[in-house]
Amino acid sequence: MVIDSAAYTVADQERMARAANYVAWQRRLVHSDLGQRVLEVGCGVGNFTGSLLDREAVIAVDVEPRCIARLKRRYAARRNLHAFVCDVLSPEFRDLARFEPDSCVCLNVLEHTADDRAALAAMSAVVRPGGAIVLIVPAFQSLYGPIDRNLGHFRRYSRGAMSRLAERAGLRLRKAHYSNFLGFFGWWMNARVWKLEAQSAQQIEVFDRFLVPVASAVERVLPPPFGQSLVAVLERP
Repeated sequence: MVIDSAAYTVADQERMARAANYVAWQRRLVHSDLGQRVLEVGCGVGNFTGSLLDREAVIAVDVEPRCIARLKRRYAARRNLHAFVCDVLSPEFRDLARFEPDSCVCLNVLEHTADDRAALAAMSAVVRPGGAIVLIVPAFQSLYGPIDRNLGHFRRYSRGAMSRLAERAGLRLRKAHYSNFLGFFGWWMNARVWKLEAQSAQQIEVFDRFLVPVASAVERVLPPPFGQSLVAVLERP
């Protein structure tokens, strides 16, 4: 009953694309907070990128060259897509300000950065003043376990931790809420009871097919007080 879609290989990214209900749920959680010129940090092979291509411009970056190569082939005909191999803390990343993005989206990636404050500050420097930085990150450090460690997660987040991080990065926290309350219990079982080292393909398939439709429908009506993930929208002053 768990999904973490951040992975830096083409094979892993394409495997996660098969969790169609979960990917669609993530899109619904963040689309309304994004503008017409979107910077996507950690785009992978473009599982989320494709849903942005009805906008004026999409600037997609990832540290993995094979992911960017796959994304360019996948959307070769889209003139509004600009894709680059780039690290968020590199000088090349700051040059992306020339595209004048009005928003930035970073899904299940910030937890992979050793210096998350510096990463957010770099994103803030690229988006226009008043622009949004939209994040999905894993929630609750108490859930941290072997899978997190093997995925390269440095941490998990709470609303309070995200608020403090935003302040340190010179950003305003516009909103933050938890998501995927069913996944919270599945991740806890994996981390604390079974102590699994990797995600199970069967778990992902069952969760995506049977539980995501239920959880997403419930959470539209009743926002949960806890969840596997935290959705946050930060604003550049």
